[in-house]
Amino acid sequence: MAEARQPIAALVSLGCPKNLVDSERMLAGLALAGFAVTDSPDGADVAVVNTCAFIDLARAETDEAIEDLEASKRAGRLGRIVVAGCMAQREGAALLARHPNVDAVAGLAERDRLADLCRTLLDPAAPLDPSARRVRCGACPALGTASAPQAGRRTRRAKRSPTPIVRVGPHPALAPDDRERLRLTPRHYAYLRITEGCDNRCAYCAIPDIRGPLRSKPPGAVLAEARELVADGAKELVLVGQDTTAFGRDRARGWNLARLLARLRADSGAEWIRLMYTHPASFTDDVIEELARGLPIVPYVDLPIQHISDAILASMGRRITRAGIERLLGRLREAVPGIAIRTTFIVGYPGETDEAFEELAGFVEKVRFDHVGVFVYSPEAGTPAASLPEQVPSEVRQERWDRLMGLSERLAHEAARRMVGRRITVRVDGPAPAAGHLAARHSGQAPEVDSVVLLPTVTAKQGDEVKVRIVAAKGYDTVAAATDGGPQA
Repeated sequence: MAEARQPIAALVSLGCPKNLVDSERMLAGLALAGFAVTDSPDGADVAVVNTCAFIDLARAETDEAIEDLEASKRAGRLGRIVVAGCMAQREGAALLARHPNVDAVAGLAERDRLADLCRTLLDPAAPLDPSARRVRCGACPALGTASAPQAGRRTRRAKRSPTPIVRVGPHPALAPDDRERLRLTPRHYAYLRITEGCDNRCAYCAIPDIRGPLRSKPPGAVLAEARELVADGAKELVLVGQDTTAFGRDRARGWNLARLLARLRADSGAEWIRLMYTHPASFTDDVIEELARGLPIVPYVDLPIQHISDAILASMGRRITRAGIERLLGRLREAVPGIAIRTTFIVGYPGETDEAFEELAGFVEKVRFDHVGVFVYSPEAGTPAASLPEQVPSEVRQERWDRLMGLSERLAHEAARRMVGRRITVRVDGPAPAAGHLAARHSGQAPEVDSVVLLPTVTAKQGDEVKVRIVAAKGYDTVAAATDGGPQA
């Protein structure tokens, strides 16, 4: 009798860092339940796609990823398909009309029961192919190695379920426990989610409907997870949530973001702590004071502003005016000299006149943010903004995106050129797309979304901290040479 092998599970992770944390938990759950985990659906018994449904572009990417899996299944290279995450939560069984080859739809509450769902889908009577090889997967040493299919191997055809399984229920009452993850990031940095859900109800945003109301993690759980990540090699913790500045608002005993930052500063062991996904209307002076205290909290903040016209801000439900935003930016720059500020804007929101857009462009030119992202407004079903009058034509939205992105790009290139000659400390992330270079970041650059510092490959290895001198600008990025200091301990 042939020896049975582990069932093979592949995972496709889409979307934001919060989704990535969920994917890392899914992978750990699958591995601990006896699945061999891989990032290649080719030859897998079951593939899970952790989906994004934030805006229309994200939904299109998700649909394309599911269609690719369906094609692999029809060709006999893949057994079962599970659609999980935000799109599953938002659409439930309705997405099966577009994707008839999907075997299961799993909402957000099913994240930690995903392995049981995958085992239910597999036919236990079918013979399992023992021709798997051992590979290293992820950054978590506690989970060790995992099996992956040989490239191009045709998997057994999974017997079709009579009806797809749909498990989409209410949002979990508590924030998820994200400990024990099979990390997909490089070993030296990790995302630390401190809140789940959102109570802001911005008029354009469907996230509260998808992710549910604000739920802050217990402070002790945040600290325990931070220590676990640091013990697993993370030197940088990137704090994420739908609105990190809302941390503690739903909890008793006076906990807030500033108090949490102070606790992480004292007890996490991290070398860098980075604050992402803040809200300008909730940004308090005590958070600014924590930023001003310096490392390990880096002089950086992700502050999505979305617009600057008072009329548009009011329609969006942002709870702040242009004057309030400008006061906040002034306080940040005064208290934390050299702070890097990342922001995002939405163009083409309903009612955005030519004058309102020109006001926004002028504001971006004046303030000169360190990093800027621009989104074209996407009407989201069920949101107040989707039913507003004065919807901006799609071609005008795209034209405004082109203009604001062009302006932001010019300002970013100018900022990169001003860096030439400076001596700074950077941390190496790994190989860069540019041949012969490593990608590194200084404290004012967040992973995956911001520009990078390019180093010669002989300079250092992943995770090293290096003193460098900027010698050139290359578009958004800069090019550096190591100084005599070399890698830092």
